[in-house]
Amino acid sequence: MKYMLLIYEDEREFEDQSVITEITRQHMALVGELGEVFKGGSGLVMTSAATTVRTARDGAKSIHDGPFAETREQLGGYYLVDVPDLDAALAIAKRVPIRGEGSVEVRPLLVK
Repeated sequence: MKYMLLIYEDEREFEDQSVITEITRQHMALVGELGEVFKGGSGLVMTSAATTVRTARDGAKSIHDGPFAETREQLGGYYLVDVPDLDAALAIAKRVPIRGEGSVEVRPLLVK
């Protein structure tokens, strides 16, 4: 079954390029260890580069700079994995490198 592992962290932790380089190294090491279980993923640029398309109840669309909501933790990246069950996905989520405090949300995909 395929699961999306959504990585949430405080992006202020990544203002120094050396921190980005080190956490990227850690992620690449984990990806290498996961082998064929890893189906895709990437880090994301800072939320300051985001653009949000909002839909009103009447269907009208509007475009806004920045993320939809201000939160302490921002979506910073994701892994897509194909594993037998939720327990296997959670085991991988526990291994995802996190800088400071953060979380990994594990969600099954609708399409198998």
